[in-house]
Amino acid sequence: MEITPDSIVYWSWRGFTLNATLVYTWGVMLILVVGSWMITRRLGTGTEMSRWQNLLEVLVVGMRQQIRATSHQEAGRYLPFVGTLFLYIAVSNLLQLVPGFHPPTASLSTTTALAICVFVAVPVYGIANEGLVRYLRHYIRPTVFMLPFNVIGEISRTIALAVRLYGNIMSGTLIVGILLSLAPFFFPVLMQLLGLLTGMIQAYIFAVLAMVYIAAASAARR
Repeated sequence: MEITPDSIVYWSWRGFTLNATLVYTWGVMLILVVGSWMITRRLGTGTEMSRWQNLLEVLVVGMRQQIRATSHQEAGRYLPFVGTLFLYIAVSNLLQLVPGFHPPTASLSTTTALAICVFVAVPVYGIANEGLVRYLRHYIRPTVFMLPFNVIGEISRTIALAVRLYGNIMSGTLIVGILLSLAPFFFPVLMQLLGLLTGMIQAYIFAVLAMVYIAAASAARR
């Protein structure tokens, strides 16, 4: 049983390895791009709308409300980044229901890349909201001696964000695999549903934590 999709190698040539993480990551991105194009190409403004547009509006309104409740700021500037994180993780975990699919979020390289995106987004949004000098000043609060500790705190929470998502998805996949090997006729449906619920919760937690970190570096800090 493969714990991480990194260990599934489809093709290798002169140091370049095409593993399941890369394949399924591009597959999820392709699904998101094509799905977004198909849903948004015929958007209507009337009272009658398609089911897909209705679903899209429910998702966007829900994410706007959650971002506004978390950051206490207007959600427009954060929605593209936080919404993309949530949709990518949610779709990756949702596709676990497809036989043979290996969620890229079960790879530490994927979760680390997502956490690095959050790590970069925090100062970008912080500087955009407060300016460079004012943003850098919070690293020396309450005294200048706190500078190394504040820097370590920024790095450690990024590592925790990556390990948290990876650990939860990987452990869920491992538990499902063990139970399926022990009782293949009793646990499949139940454990797949449990894994799906866990995946959705982890996508929500990752997006909320990303929003909390970004809000902490912006005006909400004041």
